[in-house]
Amino acid sequence: MPPYDYQQLNLAAAKNSPSTIHTHNTQLYWYYVRYLLQMAIAQFKWTIPDNWEKDYFLYTLYGRGYCAIIDTDKFGVIPQQCGLSGLNVFYHPTTALIANPLLPGLHEKTINVDCVIFKLQPDYSGIMDKVAYYADMMALCDEVATVNLFNSQLSYVFTTPNKNAAESLKKMYDVIHSGNPAVIIDKALINDDGSKSWESFDQNISNNFVVDKLQLAQTYWKNQFLTDLGIPNANRSKRERLITDEVNANNVETAILPDLWLEHLKSECDRCNAMFGTAISVDWRFNPLNGGESNEGYSFNNGAAAE
Repeated sequence: MPPYDYQQLNLAAAKNSPSTIHTHNTQLYWYYVRYLLQMAIAQFKWTIPDNWEKDYFLYTLYGRGYCAIIDTDKFGVIPQQCGLSGLNVFYHPTTALIANPLLPGLHEKTINVDCVIFKLQPDYSGIMDKVAYYADMMALCDEVATVNLFNSQLSYVFTTPNKNAAESLKKMYDVIHSGNPAVIIDKALINDDGSKSWESFDQNISNNFVVDKLQLAQTYWKNQFLTDLGIPNANRSKRERLITDEVNANNVETAILPDLWLEHLKSECDRCNAMFGTAISVDWRFNPLNGGESNEGYSFNNGAAAE
């Protein structure tokens, strides 16, 4: 019974939120979650009935991992979030449980008898684990780059003998920082023997500036996400110009996993069309196995700088 101690909370949360370093800027994290999830959803091009809410269907499919297609008296054939129940001889679910306020009662549908389950992956899981991981990495790169960029402005640390000299140094620094070519300093900053009454610590900014390296790291994480999700990418981890073979080198690698997903989805499209008389279809938006050619004949490689 609650309240739970920290050990029980850690046990429950460890699977979804491991005890490791995460970005502190949650708004930045969710920015990348939305960005990466939309990029993954755009991987396949769908043809669905006009009465379907496409965003609802795709976000359920990619986020939850599966979605039920059922026939209703009021709305016709529609997609619905569902729970899964029962086991067949192959330990796969046999029943879809649908609860919706606009569909009174709990609807129990037998899978492949009076409903079809679209599942993205063979284990009925979505892709939010991948999206969350890479969003965290990219947000961390941005977070560190922002701090490093801000800290690069602080190039001097002064020591002074008194408060008046400190105020004079502040004023001097403000004038220098504003770009004034001529700076007049207070006499209080000069000792009687003509030496300066202050000392400065000059930081070596070039050694501490790592924003450019963090940008490369972020590009690396983005390309890793694209590769994991099966989206062709230039795989640019070096600065010199790439040749065409290098740009296309990972096309087969990126295609292996989503091609498995596409095989399942096409099979479920056929099953749904046979059961409900729909005309649902799905295919590559840019097929990595034929050089990134789309169904309309244009390619993601058009205009590339590769030679």
